[in-house]
Amino acid sequence: MKIGLNNIWFFVIALFFSGFTNAQSSNTKPNIVLIYADDLGKGLLSCYGQEIIKTPHIDQLATEGIRFENAYTGMVCSASRGSLLSGLRDCRPDSFQITKGEIYKKISEGTFTNQQIQDKLNASLTPPAKDALFLGEIAQKAGYVTGQFGKLEWGFASTHQQMVRHGWDEYYGYLDHVRAHGFYPPFLFRNGEVEYIEGNTHADGAKSRENETPQKFKERWNMQGKAKYSQHLFMENVLGFIDKNKDKPFFLYFPTQLPHGPVSVPEVHPDFSNNSQLTQIEKEYASMVKKLDDNVGQIMERLKTLGIDENTLVIFTSDNGHEIYYSQEGRIYKPYKNVKTGELFDDLNAKFYSELGGDVFNGNGGRAGLKRSNLQGGITTPLIARWPKQIAKGQQSKLLVANYDFVATLADVTGYSGKVKNDGLSFYNELIGKGNKKEHDYVVYSSFIGPTIITKEGWKLRTHLPKKGLELFYLPDDYREEKDLSKKYPEKVKTLTKEMLKACDGDLENGLFTNAKKLIDAEKISK
Repeated sequence: MKIGLNNIWFFVIALFFSGFTNAQSSNTKPNIVLIYADDLGKGLLSCYGQEIIKTPHIDQLATEGIRFENAYTGMVCSASRGSLLSGLRDCRPDSFQITKGEIYKKISEGTFTNQQIQDKLNASLTPPAKDALFLGEIAQKAGYVTGQFGKLEWGFASTHQQMVRHGWDEYYGYLDHVRAHGFYPPFLFRNGEVEYIEGNTHADGAKSRENETPQKFKERWNMQGKAKYSQHLFMENVLGFIDKNKDKPFFLYFPTQLPHGPVSVPEVHPDFSNNSQLTQIEKEYASMVKKLDDNVGQIMERLKTLGIDENTLVIFTSDNGHEIYYSQEGRIYKPYKNVKTGELFDDLNAKFYSELGGDVFNGNGGRAGLKRSNLQGGITTPLIARWPKQIAKGQQSKLLVANYDFVATLADVTGYSGKVKNDGLSFYNELIGKGNKKEHDYVVYSSFIGPTIITKEGWKLRTHLPKKGLELFYLPDDYREEKDLSKKYPEKVKTLTKEMLKACDGDLENGLFTNAKKLIDAEKISK
């Protein structure tokens, strides 16, 4: 059969456009940016009701996307991050291991080298199962470039070996959460190697001290040996990663250091400098929240400048509920106590509320409790997502969402083809407006006082194991957890206790975070 010249050209052109179309379709996967704030209570964002601190950039994500009203997280950073990255509940005894922190400070002290510390940590950790799946690994296997910048992994101390196993192509930041309590570190880690920071000379990162006094204020603002603020370094690397990978699908995980304390900020934001409602240290703390909001704005501006924001899924959330780092005699106390009566809060008979504890910011949004507790103020979290190509503007969702849902959700977003088997459920369909066919009947979390269970209908059963306490609430009518219904509904207590026991592998003590099964004894590591 003869093929004419015109037919040949038609064939060549068809092949060209076919190849172009295939190339275009291969780049249609969305970029993903996950911003994970540190100790940011739901009530600290103006889109969730904050009145003193304005957070316009984070609010804009909600205006242009979806805001979740029923999202839960762990009550402290290490447990929460472990669940986020593994998709496993934090109340299982063998879900993930946690080491004690501060060991990397020994590099500054000259006690151990980086390699010696990593060898000790790796020897103490049980390697994850071969079929275990992690957040970065999901994206990596789906063809994404992955990067993590900031307060790295679940802590309290982690290693390069863990980072690689969890699926990160590139990372920069702290490998030790205790060192992350200072904002002027003498060194950070880039892909396993120590990277020294010129001009930062404090071994503890210039960690400030809580409970404000004139002397502590003076120490905080003595800038000797504080050349570079850690969050500025993180942002340089975050924006650089976006620039470098703008033409390929990328997954950027940004576990920020803000607004975790102790309070430390290079300057007070103009919004607060003349605010007579606030003490000096409250102005500084508010500036940390404001700086985080500004960072979100910088990320969004870069995505828009590069023309990739329409097909980038940006998720903003936090690792746990509100914590207070701006205590001052006569204003707010740590340990927390009622500013009027002097009574210490105990998370059971005397619960922390902002108006009783003196919290001018009302960071828990009027809920009971703070970080570390299983009260709503400790485990509810902001959750906002923007993705113009898929998410309609101004959506609100009441779907029950857990932070251990992110692995399954990322699998759907990235098109990961393997099986995902963990405790989470994908909320991908909720993001794109199709509604989830599968949803949790309940979520379960550990805490420093014991586990809690929350159902999709809004029933909550919480324990206080040290005080042998058990309370039942119906959150739609009682989000402040003031009306214990356990005696009125004994069958509901029995049913939820059974489910909570099942989630804790048959022992409620597994939901007590101080359980020795969860925290590795670091004696053999530190010596």
